[in-house]
Amino acid sequence: MKKIVSLAAVTLFSTTLLASGHADAHWGYTGETGPAHWGDLNEAYHMCKEGKNQSPIDLSGFVEAELPPVGIDYKAVATDDINNGHTVQVNFGKGSTLSIDGKTFTLKQYHFHTPSENTIDGKHFPMEAHFVHADKDGNLAVIAVMFKEGKANPSLQTILNNMPAHVGDKHDLSAAKLNARTLLPANRDYYRFNGSLTTPPCSEGVRWIVMKNPLEASKAQLDAFSRVLGKNNRPVQPINARPVLK
Repeated sequence: MKKIVSLAAVTLFSTTLLASGHADAHWGYTGETGPAHWGDLNEAYHMCKEGKNQSPIDLSGFVEAELPPVGIDYKAVATDDINNGHTVQVNFGKGSTLSIDGKTFTLKQYHFHTPSENTIDGKHFPMEAHFVHADKDGNLAVIAVMFKEGKANPSLQTILNNMPAHVGDKHDLSAAKLNARTLLPANRDYYRFNGSLTTPPCSEGVRWIVMKNPLEASKAQLDAFSRVLGKNNRPVQPINARPVLK
């Protein structure tokens, strides 16, 4: 990963990274522009095939560790959601933060993958949300939350009620007073590993925090997300020498 990722880029890039700086290098999830070919689409995407700490991964073979609680201070400052052609992304204004490793990261956006990108002991979940944060130097930290089929989720329903169904659609969410905290499990136990963006340019050096406890969503809600998103998950990547802490 480049040492500094501009905060402006974070709102467009992230684990759902839009290729705004590489508009001539279209990428997707199937065929000749799918994950197996990302590293060949543009020189800037070379880490997608050369990187050794890529995401997502199968979280397994855990190393026991005393992981400190993460400091989460989220505010109801969602601004809008957009269908960017790769996912549905909910953007946030200033004021929501994550504290870890003695650093403070600001929440920029969260977005969704169907099915999950990361797996846990080989298990996929129907959906995964990624909360993308950046510190003042542009370093990234991502919280991942899994969703399983169960009861209807009121916070997801707010997003569905404002779902931008077509590429380029954007809806104002300021009146909804949406707080990202409502899409985090009450039990904040987590797994930890070092990884990358899960889309081009697949930059490494990203702190990954995967919540152990999934949230519930109804079958109708999960189906609704899947209809809009399609299959937008990168296959799991080799763990190599990385420890997965629990």
